[in-house]
Amino acid sequence: MRFVIQRSTGAKVTVDGEVTGKIDTGLVILVGVTHDDEQADIDYLVNKTVNLRIFKAVEGESGFDRSLSDVEGSVLLISQFTLFADTRKGRRPGFTASAPGDVAEPMYERVARSFRDEGIDVQLGVFGAMMDVELVNEGPATFILDSMDRHRGRRRG
Repeated sequence: MRFVIQRSTGAKVTVDGEVTGKIDTGLVILVGVTHDDEQADIDYLVNKTVNLRIFKAVEGESGFDRSLSDVEGSVLLISQFTLFADTRKGRRPGFTASAPGDVAEPMYERVARSFRDEGIDVQLGVFGAMMDVELVNEGPATFILDSMDRHRGRRRG
């Protein structure tokens, strides 16, 4: 499982002209699910994200001193199957490493539930829909987390 995390001072997702999720201070998280992901991957990534010190301590100062829970931020969660795109050959990406919708959607919902269990306000996109995502990426600050990092020495291609 992969998260692409963007620190944001405001973000929203729109589907067919309707806003389905909107946050102020917090994180926009693109979630990619692969075939062998399990609850341990969710637990690792959610815990890491909630406690990762990527927010400024004092307005106007630089540095990363506070976590999502410290700033009482929200999460805008967006499903993103293209995070496991294989672009090594040719000019058209392959998506065989991405889990199919019937596997990925329940995992996406479990990710949302896990953030909520941590006391985080979660707003959602619509799984599998064409979405327009708008955000102010503060910094900009963008981080990539991969649940394979919890396995010492194992890396995905």
